[in-house]
Amino acid sequence: MNQLSAHIWCGERFWCIYLGLASALYALYCAPFKFDCTKNTHPMKFIVKFFPEITIKSRPVRKAFVKQLRHNIRLVLREHDDNVTVAGNWDFIEILSEQDDQRDAFIESLRHIAGIAHFQYVREFPFTDLDGIVEEAIKSYGDELKDAVFAVRVKRVGNHDFSSVDAERHIGGTLKARCGASAVRLKDPDVLVPIDIRDNRVWMIEQRIEGLGGYPLGSQDAVLSLISGGFDSTVSSYLTMSRGLKTHFCFFNLGGDAHEIGVKQVSHFLWDKYGSKLGVKFITIPFEEVVGEILNNVDNAEMGVILKRMMLRAASRVMEGVSAKALVTGESVAQVSSQTLVNLKVIDNVTDELVLRPLVTMNKQEIIDKAKDIGTAPFAASMPEFCGVISVKPTTRAKMHRVEREEAKFNFDVLDSAVNNARVMSIQDVMADVDQQYQGDVPVVRMPVGDEVIIDIRHPDEAERNPIKASGRQMLNVPFFTLGNKWPTLDQDTTYLLYCGKGVMSRIHASHLMSKGYENVGVYLP
Repeated sequence: MNQLSAHIWCGERFWCIYLGLASALYALYCAPFKFDCTKNTHPMKFIVKFFPEITIKSRPVRKAFVKQLRHNIRLVLREHDDNVTVAGNWDFIEILSEQDDQRDAFIESLRHIAGIAHFQYVREFPFTDLDGIVEEAIKSYGDELKDAVFAVRVKRVGNHDFSSVDAERHIGGTLKARCGASAVRLKDPDVLVPIDIRDNRVWMIEQRIEGLGGYPLGSQDAVLSLISGGFDSTVSSYLTMSRGLKTHFCFFNLGGDAHEIGVKQVSHFLWDKYGSKLGVKFITIPFEEVVGEILNNVDNAEMGVILKRMMLRAASRVMEGVSAKALVTGESVAQVSSQTLVNLKVIDNVTDELVLRPLVTMNKQEIIDKAKDIGTAPFAASMPEFCGVISVKPTTRAKMHRVEREEAKFNFDVLDSAVNNARVMSIQDVMADVDQQYQGDVPVVRMPVGDEVIIDIRHPDEAERNPIKASGRQMLNVPFFTLGNKWPTLDQDTTYLLYCGKGVMSRIHASHLMSKGYENVGVYLP
């Protein structure tokens, strides 16, 4: 090879390497985000910060937690945008979407995903100079800064000819002069303008929202929560979910279809809001005959303790089917007679499985306040719970030999039958299952033509976010968990159409009302 040919060959090799590197960089930074980096696009962007306890884990554990959190975020947000991008990072997760109209929906969903300390809505643009950042800051914060006391916080990554403090002084001074702010105060300002400068890009942080905290759901082992639908069991289930435990639900039907409907609804609510869309099971164990056996054969004082022991026996036998490593109950020390330390020890003695009690030291008002905070209080307050056994003088200090003596009178074939007849279903199918189980000949109306009144039975939060559009039509808001108590007070000469959005829950409740003899009810399904 002569010298000229060598120069040509080296030049061609250089350009091949250059183009290869350029292609690789494009694939690395542009392709994963599914946005054209060559265009001046402004996709919706969120930055997710991890729960602090995640950041102190060992490298392999932290990596696994972040991977699970990315998976959960992607599952949840795909309901709003099939093409959403969730990109992992050691310090944060980046979310990109072109569906700008889904911003509120994204925020509402991210608020309820365990593992997130807080997240930020950011507007990203190229870095030119500090004056360019000022112009963008005015777009985001100009109106808020007028007559306000404010501060600018700059975080900087990369090589620049200025420090973060230099940037804060320049941007803050210019904003004060141009926006009519009253003063700059670095401590406790009325308005904070946070800005990240990352190499040649700028993140204008327009909104910061607190997250749920805890560990990503699914990062810990599965558990089986014994849920009755009241304040205690719904809060205990939420607490295990927020700690990363994949929480399945187990309901003991002590008698009554209305109770089962209510428990399925609140379980589905918990999963839909806090479950990160992970697949879990809902198990119903028919316990009517078990209760009957206790009432007929067990001494009055020991009935409550023995009923709890029967529940733990049954739950211990079905938990293996969902790979659960522990049982969860809503018991709190001394809240009722069966929950003294002595009684709890006797109850736990019936199983070798680990029993978790997240509420063990909480008082009732704390539990009720937490239920209000997470949204399960309205369900619990109106739950048509069936009382299985009521002891006149329940024991608070159960003796094992007495409990064993009373259990010797119990026909355990009844318990075996209950476990064998347990129904296991996916939580996603719970409401459809209720629809099939209690379905009647319910009239469905697409477009009302008479004097029918539409009743929105959705949860108040959902009804507020997405109000019904039915101009000129009389409407009432009666959440489904209060419908049973409210219905008898309504004018029974009027026809009511129940609305829930998809028509499943409205059909369930319309069918249930019809089974009680009410004929002035139908479903509104526009």
